Amino acid sequence: MCAIVGVINSNEASKTAYYGLFSMQHRGQESSGISVSYNHHITTHKAQGLVTDVFSREKIASLKGNIAIGHNRYSTAGNSSKNDAQPVFANYDLGEISIVHNGNLINKNSVRQELIKEGAIFQSNMDTENILHLIARSKKETLKERIVDALNDIVGAYCLLIMGRSKIFAIRDKYGIRPLSIGRLKDAGYIIASETCAFDLVGAEFIRDVKPGEMIIFEEGKTEYTSIQLFEDIDPRICAFEYVYFARPDSTVEGKNVYNVRKELGRVLAKKSKFEADLVIPVPDSGVPAALGYSQESGIPFEMAIVRNHYVGRTFIEPTQEMRNLKVKLKLNPMEELLKDKRIVVIDDSIVRGTTSKKIIELLKHAGAKEIHIKIAAPEIKFPDLYGIDTPTTKELISANMSKDEVCKYIGADSLEFLEIDELVNAMGSERKYSLVSFDGNYFVK
Repeated sequence: MCAIVGVINSNEASKTAYYGLFSMQHRGQESSGISVSYNHHITTHKAQGLVTDVFSREKIASLKGNIAIGHNRYSTAGNSSKNDAQPVFANYDLGEISIVHNGNLINKNSVRQELIKEGAIFQSNMDTENILHLIARSKKETLKERIVDALNDIVGAYCLLIMGRSKIFAIRDKYGIRPLSIGRLKDAGYIIASETCAFDLVGAEFIRDVKPGEMIIFEEGKTEYTSIQLFEDIDPRICAFEYVYFARPDSTVEGKNVYNVRKELGRVLAKKSKFEADLVIPVPDSGVPAALGYSQESGIPFEMAIVRNHYVGRTFIEPTQEMRNLKVKLKLNPMEELLKDKRIVVIDDSIVRGTTSKKIIELLKHAGAKEIHIKIAAPEIKFPDLYGIDTPTTKELISANMSKDEVCKYIGADSLEFLEIDELVNAMGSERKYSLVSFDGNYFVK
């Protein structure tokens, strides 16, 4: 899931990177880091915690340079430790290098074992470190050639920012599973980020997305960038979960505003089943646009009847089940005055493990709701995603182990409805393909 950001030819590169990471905090909350290049020397600061915890004003001021890359970590590969924080920095025979990565390499273990046999020593459990070793061990003469060499050995979903002493290389895998966009800063520099919401905060103008299979080279002191198409057999498939859950509503992913897509998902849900209810309420925050769409299509009044405490982290990201259970109560509080004796439609973006939904329904019943009908603005999640989502095993996915009726009974709802896969695709826009692996089990990256 992770957030990555790159800034080049900007007098305040580290500060701009900081604000970019701050705007994308939702993509990862375990650790944060920034590398800067100044006089061809790279300095890195990273630690566990939120962006505001990791970087003080003094620390940002000390990270001088016109080039910077940054990362917010959400662990799908590796461990939750300082060693697994990014950027990943190293000295090698061409000088200094720093890398940030969003995605998941599915051939991580086989590549790592081969590197270890050849004498490589690893400092972390991250798949990103594989890329560093492959670049360092390549026999090619330039960093550009070595990166291309390394990319031939890795398979999976990846957006990469690789910083040399005077360049940033922005790379997206040939499927374009994770988003990556380019913006122009007011001081004529560039910013590259996982989401366009980062551009809004720093006053950058969106230029375009990095294309699937493309490598873009930004160079210090140069106003134009270079584009190289690395892969020819392109089969673009942006991850549907970017629209359903991951991306911020104010971001534009592959030309589509996330907020508008989520509202459309709600409208489709309302068209599926017409029945009487008193209120439509969202599970905040990612359920809000879909609930608005549902309310507008159905004519049932919308109410923010569940209040969210924004000072508690997202439960989906928390690594232990005990923490998830507690945080539902800490995070969400239903309003009895609105809910008592009401028939309610509850809109959420997904059901992963079922734990959160079960707790929410318990809270709603306690608040006096008479009927609780759950509508999910996505299909059933039946398959683990190997491309950068924290659903590592089938046994964790409730819909992989229970029928829809069994899930409904388990969570305690009066009814439960999901979108079908074709309904999701039509709402997002059927003119293109998507990565739908969580829903259809099509592991297209071989």
